[in-house]
Amino acid sequence: MTEVKTGDTVRIHYTGTLDDGTVFDSSEGRDPLEFTVGAGHIIPGLDAAIPGMEVGEEKTVRVAADQAYGPHDPNGRQSVPRDQVPDDIPLDLGTTLELTLPDGRAMPVVVAEVSEDEVVLDANHPLAGRDLTFAVRMVEIV
Repeated sequence: MTEVKTGDTVRIHYTGTLDDGTVFDSSEGRDPLEFTVGAGHIIPGLDAAIPGMEVGEEKTVRVAADQAYGPHDPNGRQSVPRDQVPDDIPLDLGTTLELTLPDGRAMPVVVAEVSEDEVVLDANHPLAGRDLTFAVRMVEIV
């Protein structure tokens, strides 16, 4: 059989879980994920595990945080005076908000802390600092 190599476009089905077994993402019920191996389209640790797989092969891949979404960066948290947050903005812990950067790009942030005086927003990826496990099935080499 043909093995996947860097530069191939492939389709995989996957399920990503956290250490406690919580599923954070899955292609179940959707089309397989299509990407070019080694092109940086997916997290590095998963990308590195794909070469050598054959169509129909299944494997479990453990990806350390530094090869996934990186470490949690304390500098990604910012305090904003509460009186500068419009009243119509929901401030429930864990709520994802979208900030517009000076260059016009949108940046998702999560409400991490709320006090009478300030709101702490976290711009880290929600999976930053987490080790991840993926169950992968190679569907096709395109």
